[in-house]
Amino acid sequence: MQRRTFIRTSLAALPLAATFPTRPQLASRPAKGFKIPAGEGRYHGHMQLKGVNQNVLDVKVSGKDTNGDLAIFEQTSLSPGRGTPLHIHPHQDEIFTVLDGEYAFQVGEDKHRLRTGDSIFLPRQVPHAWTQVSARGKMQVTLQPAGKLEEFFVTMAALKTEPTPAEVARLFAAHDMSVVGPPLKID
Repeated sequence: MQRRTFIRTSLAALPLAATFPTRPQLASRPAKGFKIPAGEGRYHGHMQLKGVNQNVLDVKVSGKDTNGDLAIFEQTSLSPGRGTPLHIHPHQDEIFTVLDGEYAFQVGEDKHRLRTGDSIFLPRQVPHAWTQVSARGKMQVTLQPAGKLEEFFVTMAALKTEPTPAEVARLFAAHDMSVVGPPLKID
């Protein structure tokens, strides 16, 4: 190819290159890795939730650590028979891994039982809910991108009293989630 043809072709492609999205700057990420000890959270300490359950939540990896790309939480479940209302995350995918215990999940119309070692993928924009089945349990929750779920948990832990279902729905909405149905009943 002649140089003139190469330059003309390259210049013609420049407007096309400008239409591709660019990755956000990663300047706010930590410069090195970090360890979060078992039984501890990176931020906020142990958060005792109020509302959909009375579980304890620890932030393991915050959206602050990943420039909003990812968040990982560990939830110690202390609320048998309780769980989330059916809800939607319009912008985040979730992955739950059961570390201990048993849980019931609904994803769309499908219902699943998860036990220690099982994982489930909950795609964005699909209604889902879960309920704790066993007396105690523990799950790791991965959210991608991080969204506002960490702030939701901080808000739920800071409540002085148990919120009403209407207040729970308002808090979900304030953190980019929509309640679309009741909690999942276990059979």
